[in-house]
Amino acid sequence: MAETLMHFEPYKAAKNEEYMNAKQLAHFRKVLETWKDDLSQDINATLLSMQDEQTVFADPNDRATQESDMALELRNRDRERKLIKKINETIARIDSGDYGYCESCGVEIGLERLQARPTATLCIDCKTLEEIRERQVAR
Repeated sequence: MAETLMHFEPYKAAKNEEYMNAKQLAHFRKVLETWKDDLSQDINATLLSMQDEQTVFADPNDRATQESDMALELRNRDRERKLIKKINETIARIDSGDYGYCESCGVEIGLERLQARPTATLCIDCKTLEEIRERQVAR
């Protein structure tokens, strides 16, 4: 994530610029679509390399290492697949006009938070409360 997001200059809003105007939405759409494309390419490259690396090792330790590496790679790709789904949902929020506003309380999420986490759906206050609740339930 960080690599893709570093390719983009942070959006600098002009003084008195309207929140989530067309320029801002276009910026975040481009960030999200580029991020999604990068993830898709990584997934495809992994699938191709896994197909090429189908080697049968006589040594059980080598075979176990290969299986462990593949399992880790598949877990990472599954996380990326879920992230692509979240990116698609975020792009749908841009299309519907809901992007940049907290799903819980409706306030502005903020450009800085969205620049750091373009898929954010909660403002920092609601996210903090959610994390506190999660910790309390986990105990």
